[in-house]
Amino acid sequence: MGQYLDQYKLSLEQPEKFWATAADSIDWTKKWDRVLDDSNAPIYRWFTGGKLNTCYNALDRHVLNGRANQAALIYDSPVSNTKKTYNYQELLEKVSRLAGVLTDLGVEKGDRVLIYMPMIPEGVMAMLACARIGAVHSVVFGGFAANELATRIDDAKPKVILSASCGLEGSRVIEYKPLLDGAIELSNHQPSNTVILQRPQAKASLKKGRDIDWASAMTDALVTDCVTVEATDPLYILYTSGTTGQPKGVVRDNGGHAVAMMWTMKNLYNIKPGEVFWAASDIGWVVGHSYICYGPLLNGSTTVMYEGKPVGTPDPGAFWRVISEHKVAAMFTAPTALRAIRKEDPDCEHIKQYDLSSMRALFLAGERCDPDTLYWAKDKIQVPVVDHWWQTETGWAIAANCLGLEEFPVKAGSPTKPVPGYEIHFLDDAGQAVPKGEMGAIAIKLPLPPGTFPTLWQNEKRFFTSYLETFEGYYETGDAGYQDEEGYVYIMGRTDDVINVAGHRLSTGAMEEVIASHPDVAECAVIGVADKLKGQSPIGFAVLQAGANRNEDEVSQELIALIREKIGPVAAFKIATVVKRLPKTRSGKILRGTMRSMADGVDYNIPATIDDPVSLDEIVENLKTLGYPKSV
Repeated sequence: MGQYLDQYKLSLEQPEKFWATAADSIDWTKKWDRVLDDSNAPIYRWFTGGKLNTCYNALDRHVLNGRANQAALIYDSPVSNTKKTYNYQELLEKVSRLAGVLTDLGVEKGDRVLIYMPMIPEGVMAMLACARIGAVHSVVFGGFAANELATRIDDAKPKVILSASCGLEGSRVIEYKPLLDGAIELSNHQPSNTVILQRPQAKASLKKGRDIDWASAMTDALVTDCVTVEATDPLYILYTSGTTGQPKGVVRDNGGHAVAMMWTMKNLYNIKPGEVFWAASDIGWVVGHSYICYGPLLNGSTTVMYEGKPVGTPDPGAFWRVISEHKVAAMFTAPTALRAIRKEDPDCEHIKQYDLSSMRALFLAGERCDPDTLYWAKDKIQVPVVDHWWQTETGWAIAANCLGLEEFPVKAGSPTKPVPGYEIHFLDDAGQAVPKGEMGAIAIKLPLPPGTFPTLWQNEKRFFTSYLETFEGYYETGDAGYQDEEGYVYIMGRTDDVINVAGHRLSTGAMEEVIASHPDVAECAVIGVADKLKGQSPIGFAVLQAGANRNEDEVSQELIALIREKIGPVAAFKIATVVKRLPKTRSGKILRGTMRSMADGVDYNIPATIDDPVSLDEIVENLKTLGYPKSV
């Protein structure tokens, strides 16, 4: 075998040769002048001088090459009781017409279009329609609060906003139009128009002169051709939360992005054209951009768009139904989704109703997958369960088990090895490499590979100070971890989640791993709180499995004993508390930073992406019972 090592070495030693070969899988209007442009280092650009169109590569070329009647997008919505499949020809027609709507409204190459949509096919159509005419799209998660939406409107300055009357969250109908109107009212920048898709679950009132009915506009619009753009022209802006509260606009360019997406579909996910790939995410997140919309379609595969939850729509068998019904070859979800299924159906009884023979692999990302969840999933689904690690900023995986190159044995707790293109280093505070097996800050040697972010939207200074300043010549990931003797990477949490207990640097991720191994625990979080004697001390929060009718104090004592046994007295782990649920973002990330601020009694902002604000109230009450915040 050895294909992984050959490719990895080539990507680091001869990056221009490696990525030029990868770029041959994309149709270019004009080939590039330079594969890697380092003339403005440490700001690097890929494929300068090259010209292409991302939408053409995702749709038109497949229609021209015999895939017109192949399924491109499968929409499956248990919350609206709707299923619909669009073949490549049908999707191309819809996208071309929507591009005509935007053109009629004066949108030109380089203009921004904000997309505020639920998980419906028109969301993907909106992204592709922007790409078609060279407009820069910025998708904001549907249902975002008005003030958060307003900050993004002011930063991106969209000419047009595409939205819908409502989104569906389980049995709840979330009306978008009042939120959108409120955001526009709060914004200094005013879009010239909004285009509103009326869904049957809620009808939005339209403001004359500004708001346009989506269906009417589509009826009147002409089919529009692709506009050629530079490889280095922006494809999209995706906002990620910043420590200052002001969101950071991650920029993705057209050329490098298309090349990276194509390369990963084949080499990482091992998905062939014509096969079905399902990323159970949302188009508001980076996973939705990369692997609901662009990756599968660039590859000529079929993508699944699911409007529902892992549990409750209608039961914990929802994911298995979708895999069985649509013959999914590989699925991508977050560990938190698996934990939700396991909590409701610990023995995975629902899986027995479905035929999962089409499925070859399950990919996990978004949060570190604890070994216990990984073993459970592998046992129940009987396919490789691949944890892989990446970020909004990178747009695709930094470390993974690249199944299309060479499958490595899975080590629980590790996303396996660095992906070709990424030279990962583990550094101490002085920027020196730490020995194998020792915890360090994770940094990636520049240049980052194609498809990662070249800058932040109109804020190169912040790009530099946020990511490039700490370790010269490196991108600072903000994550901490270590590498073992076999080259496997372990991500132990954000740098902030490495706590200092009486001079010992300890990983809260390692403690969570131990707590998660308890048979009654469905999911957990450990935070480090300020301690005037030790500097910091850990507190554990655990959610119990459905049907675990245990005395909570007993469970807490068992968890404390378990940490003492597995990690040792050095952890000074003396507080564990049982809660009904953990506060999370809608993408499944646990709000550890917010919880830590609550315990320390410092100011904090409740993230706009919070899934269930009531869950924070329970944490506050638990912390009060434990005597937090303390005066430190």
